[in-house]
Amino acid sequence: MLTKAFPFRGPALVLIVFIQGPFVDAQMQYHETINILQTAYHNEIHANFTYLAYAQKAISENFPNIAHLFVALAASESIHARNFKQLLSDFGVEVTEISEPEIKISTTKENLQKATQNELQDIDQNYPQFVEKVASEKHEAAIRILTYTWEVEKEHRDLSKKLQSGMGILFRILALRIDTTFTQYFVCQICGSVITDHPADICPICKSLVSQYKEVQRIK
Repeated sequence: MLTKAFPFRGPALVLIVFIQGPFVDAQMQYHETINILQTAYHNEIHANFTYLAYAQKAISENFPNIAHLFVALAASESIHARNFKQLLSDFGVEVTEISEPEIKISTTKENLQKATQNELQDIDQNYPQFVEKVASEKHEAAIRILTYTWEVEKEHRDLSKKLQSGMGILFRILALRIDTTFTQYFVCQICGSVITDHPADICPICKSLVSQYKEVQRIK
């Protein structure tokens, strides 16, 4: 068994354990895919913690519906992380989280701006590059899950951009208007798709049955 300390944004440390034995050949054959999955996994864990922290900040500033949006995004990112962790496990790579990352928290307005920027980076840069890099090794499950995640990040972008038009001096007016109307969020437990209207039959991203969607509970 080999161990490797993998760097993580912030002080968190993730321990990567490479299991020797029948997995060695797969780890050699899909070396680039494993590297990409590790990076994607770390990013999604960081995003999950970040959105939960943003949600608590929104609650403290009396924006419960914006907090609800952040919780929905966090739930989605946690499913992405779970999927990547499972793929790594299939390659014989065990991932154990050691500690939470340090997160910079600003005002809810600034947190929304940062969240939108991060989602755009995932959509325009990170996931297109991830999918391109793993394509040459042709691991179908990895390509499929990374593509699903890329499509879900576009949903995140669309949700957060609904608030972006009010990021100037009208932010508080917009935010208060948002918080007078309750919005439901549903998250697909297979791919992490986030929607505000329960689908009639199947998930628009992974085509799983509608029963795989769960409503996100509000926090107080």
